[in-house]
Amino acid sequence: MMTFLFYLKKLGIFASAAFLVSCASTPYEFTQSANYSHRVKFLVMHYTAINYEKSMQVLVEDGGLSAHYLVPESNDPSYPDDELKITQLVDEHDRAWHAGRSYWQGREDLNDQSIGIEIVNIPTCHSPELEEHELDTQLQNDASKLCIYPDYDAKQMALLIELSQGILARHPDIGPTQVVGHSDIAPSRKNDPGPRFPWYQLYQAGVGAWYDNHTVDKYWQQFSVVKPSIGLMQSALRGYGYDVQATNQLDPQTLDTLSAFQMHFLPWHVSGNADARSGAVLFALMEKYFPKKATKLMAQYNQEQTTVEPQPKQLANAQVVALIPERDPSTRLLVNNRGTFKAYKGRGQLVIENNTATSADIYINGEKINIASPLQANKQYTYSLSKRTRNGVNTYKVDNVLPEGASLTLRFAYPQLKKSANNTYNFSAVDKLINDDIAAGFPGAVLGVIKDGKLIKLSSYGDAKKYQRNGTAMQSPQKMQIGTLFDIASNSKMFATNFALMKLVSEGKLDVNKPLFYYLPEFRGRGREQRLVKDLLTHSAGYPAVVDFHRKDNKFGERFFSQNSLRTKNLLLTGVPFIAGRNVKHLYSDIDYMLLGVLIERITQQALDYYVEGQIYQPLGLQHTLFNPLQKGVSKHTIAATELAGNSRGGRISFDNIRTDVLQGQVHDEKAFYALGGVAGHAGLFSTVEELGVLSQLLLNRGGYGDKQIFTPQVLDQFIAPQASNETYGLGWRRAGEHAQKWHFGPYASPQAYGHTGWTGTVTVIDPAYDLAIILLTNARHSPIKGNDTHYEFVGKKFETGKYGSVISLVYEALLNH
Repeated sequence: MMTFLFYLKKLGIFASAAFLVSCASTPYEFTQSANYSHRVKFLVMHYTAINYEKSMQVLVEDGGLSAHYLVPESNDPSYPDDELKITQLVDEHDRAWHAGRSYWQGREDLNDQSIGIEIVNIPTCHSPELEEHELDTQLQNDASKLCIYPDYDAKQMALLIELSQGILARHPDIGPTQVVGHSDIAPSRKNDPGPRFPWYQLYQAGVGAWYDNHTVDKYWQQFSVVKPSIGLMQSALRGYGYDVQATNQLDPQTLDTLSAFQMHFLPWHVSGNADARSGAVLFALMEKYFPKKATKLMAQYNQEQTTVEPQPKQLANAQVVALIPERDPSTRLLVNNRGTFKAYKGRGQLVIENNTATSADIYINGEKINIASPLQANKQYTYSLSKRTRNGVNTYKVDNVLPEGASLTLRFAYPQLKKSANNTYNFSAVDKLINDDIAAGFPGAVLGVIKDGKLIKLSSYGDAKKYQRNGTAMQSPQKMQIGTLFDIASNSKMFATNFALMKLVSEGKLDVNKPLFYYLPEFRGRGREQRLVKDLLTHSAGYPAVVDFHRKDNKFGERFFSQNSLRTKNLLLTGVPFIAGRNVKHLYSDIDYMLLGVLIERITQQALDYYVEGQIYQPLGLQHTLFNPLQKGVSKHTIAATELAGNSRGGRISFDNIRTDVLQGQVHDEKAFYALGGVAGHAGLFSTVEELGVLSQLLLNRGGYGDKQIFTPQVLDQFIAPQASNETYGLGWRRAGEHAQKWHFGPYASPQAYGHTGWTGTVTVIDPAYDLAIILLTNARHSPIKGNDTHYEFVGKKFETGKYGSVISLVYEALLNH
C-alpha cells in the first residue's frame, strides 16, 4: 500500500473514491506462475567523488545521472543535518541512471536490473597533463592520473550495511556475487568504489561475497609452482561475472579487469598482473560460489600442465648448416652433399662439427682443403677459407665420408662488415656536393657506402649542432663525427619494426596473412576484423596518414588527444577510424606502424625497445642503436640536433607541453615523443652510420651476420617482394622498381633495390644486385624555417644533400664509372 501511494504522489494523482472503484472494478483473476523471477538482480556500489551538496545537484537536478540512494559521510561541510541519514532518490522499483555501459554475469546495461548506491567519498586525483578542473571529465581508469583514496567513514559504513541488508531482504535474487562495485561492471571506465572500500566488512555483515582462507591456501600451493595461464584466468574472471574475453594475452581489457578484481578482493595488491596470488583468490571464489565451473576450470588447468606448447622455430647460428650426408639424398648422385655460401675474397670461415667420421674430402670452389686426419669423433674444427674464397657465391662439396654411415656437419658463418683501408673509388663529386652545401648553410651529414662486404666510404661533414634556438649560428658549433647518433625517424619502421616482424615470422610466431585481431583480439568493429597484418605493412589498410594524438585540436577531435602511451595504444586498437576501404589504395600511414609496434609488444610480451635492443641489436654487438638514448646513458653531445625550437616550427605551432628548445637526443616525431613515450613502431630509433652499416650488411647477407641469424632468406624475400598493385611497395620496405622512385634511389639503382627515408633527413638504399648499401644521415631539419605561418620550409631541405637523390646518384656514379 505504501508503494502504491508513493506512485500516486509522484504522479500527482490524488486518491478518490471514483478512481479506486474504477481500479477495483476491473475484472481479472490472478494465478501465480512458477516460471518467474525478480527484476532486480544486482546491487552496485559507487563513490560520488564529490561532496554531498554537489552530489545532490548532479543526481537530482542537472547531472543526467541518478542513483537509488545517497549515503553521506561525517565531517562534510556541505551536509546540512547534524545526524547522518540516507537519502532515497529513486524508488527501488524504478530505473536509476547509475551504471552506464556495464556488464555482469551475462547481463548488459545493468540500470534495468540493479539498485545503485552512491556513497560520498572523495579521492584526490592528480595528472601532470591536466588542469584540476579537467580531471573529472577524464576516464577514471586512466594510467596518467595519480589518485589517493581516503578511508570510508565508520558511521557511513554502518548506515550502508543496514541499508544493504534491507535491500537484500526485499530483493532475494541478489546473491552474494551480485553485490558489486562500479569498477567490477565497467572495469575499463571506472575505479569506484575504490581500493579502500571495506568489502570484507560488508561480507561479515552478510552483504556480498568473500573467499575462505583455507581454500586460498590450497590453490596458492598449486599456483605458486605453476600459475594458471592468462587464458585460464580470463575464463575464470568471466565465469565469476566480469566482461573479459579469453584471448590468452595480457591485453588492456585484461589488465583493467584484473585491477578491478584486485581492488575488490586484494586491495593491498592492485597490480593488474595475472599472478599466482590473484589466481588463488579467484579460484577460491569460484569453488565457493560456482563449484561446477571451478571443477571444469581446474580440469583445464591440469590439462594445460600436460599439453606440450608448440616450440618456435630455432634460427640457425650460420648462413649454411649442412649435414653430411644429406638426410634425404637425391637419386641424382652429383647433386648431393653440395651447395653454395656467400663470402668475400680473402675472407670466410668453416666450422666442422664432426660426429662419427674419421675422414672426408671437402672442396671449396673446386679446391680440396686440408683438414685433420684422422678426424676425431664429437670434436669441432675451425678452418680459415681466406685462400679459397671469392666475392659473392662460393661452392662447397663433400665426398668420401668414412667410415660408411658416418656423418659430420658444416657451418659457414655470415660475412661481417670490414672497413676498407685501400679505397680506389673516386668519391670527390659527392664530397664536393655535400661540402658546398655545408658552406652554403646546410648543417651536417655522415655518409657510409658498403660494397662487397667492405665499408668503402665513411665520411662526416659539417656540424652535429650548428644553430641556436632563435636560428642564429652558434659561436662554437658541435662538429659532426663518424660516431654521431641520429634520430633516423621513419627508418625506424624498417630497422626496428620490420626487423622485429621478420624475426617473428621466421620463428613461426607471426603470420602476416592473418587478421590483426588474431593477435590483438580487441582490434574489432567498423571493419577492423577484415584488416590483415599485411595490409598495415603495405599501407593499404585505409588508415589516415597521421593522427596528431599529441594535440587537442587534432582533426578527429579532443577524444583522440593523448599524451599517455597506454591511452594512445587503446585509441589505436579501438578508436582510430578508417578513411578508405581495405586495399583501395596505398596510403602511407604512421598509424599502420604504430599498430605494428603494438603487435610486436603483444606477441613478445616485451616493450618494443627492450625487444629489438635485447634480441637483435645487442647480440650483433650494437651498443648505439636504441630508443630514448638520453634515458639510457648516452650524452646528448654525441647526438645530432634536429629542430631548433622544439616542435613549434619557430613559434608557428603550439600545443600542450610543447618543447621549445633545440631538440637533441629526444625523438623529434611528436606522436612518438608525446603520445608513445619515445618508443613507437613508426619512429624513435637512434643509430650511427657504422651500426646501420652492420644492419645493412645483414640485409645483404639475406638475414644474418657472423654467427647470428635474425631472419631467414625466405622471409626477407617475402618482405621485399613488389606488390602487384604498386611495384614501389614491399612489406614496409620501399622499392626502387623501374626508376619509379628516382628522388630516393637515384637513376642507377637496380629494380631490386629497397630502403626507406626518414623525415629528419635520413635515407637508406640496399641494392642486392650490386652488393651495395648506401646510408646517408643528415640533420637537415636542424636549420632555420622560412615562410609565413601556413606556408613554410626548413632551409636545410632546400639543399641537394637534404633531398637524397643527388647524393645517391653520385655514389652510384663513383662505383659504376670506376
